[in-house]
Amino acid sequence: MTQIVVDRLTKRFESVTAVDDLSFSLESGTITGFVGANGAGKSTTLRMVLGLTAPTSGTATVDGRPYRELAHPARTVGALTEPDVFHPGRTGRAALRVLATAAGVRRQRVDEVLEIVDLTGAADRRVRGYSMGMRQRLALAAALLGDPPALILDEPANGLDPLGVRWLRGFLREYADRGGTALVSSHQLAELAQTVDDVIVIDRGRLVARGSTSELLAEHGSTDLENLFLDLIERRP
Repeated sequence: MTQIVVDRLTKRFESVTAVDDLSFSLESGTITGFVGANGAGKSTTLRMVLGLTAPTSGTATVDGRPYRELAHPARTVGALTEPDVFHPGRTGRAALRVLATAAGVRRQRVDEVLEIVDLTGAADRRVRGYSMGMRQRLALAAALLGDPPALILDEPANGLDPLGVRWLRGFLREYADRGGTALVSSHQLAELAQTVDDVIVIDRGRLVARGSTSELLAEHGSTDLENLFLDLIERRP
């Protein structure tokens, strides 16, 4: 069980406040959707949780410690923030082996995650020949190398075809049902609604709503996640 806690997290870039006093925690065994318009502060928040951006104030901890202080970060939180991080001249298998070595993960795990994301048949092709969807799957495979109990995924469905999106939905459901914790940022609200248990909505860096999808829909009289999001944002002063 891994606990991720964001407590009064704030990030300012000169005169711009990207994240403003944001607090939430994640429950084990759930998929939480992280929703907001472009520029709402989603990616900045995820980067602070993962130790890639330093907060101006507040904290983001994983099991009570900042991500950078974790003894085995890849075995604690798997992250997909950008699919185009692999050297285009390497094969998919070689790219994952480099990451596995750096993370202290056994070599056999590379073949296991390639099978999980259905890339075994393309594992020895160079990444430059991968489609966007295949690069997304490879990035997810990288996130899974340490067999982590928590996942943080930024727009994981980008570039996936309908079959890939359905596969991702099933994968996340199975992951959560085994006790895993997933935080998923996405603009594809209709798809997200079919996947998540809980929703965090932010606007201009501030928390707007937090709760189970069903409870929030009932509370605000919305018929779906897209209408809920629009209603919440349009009511903001």
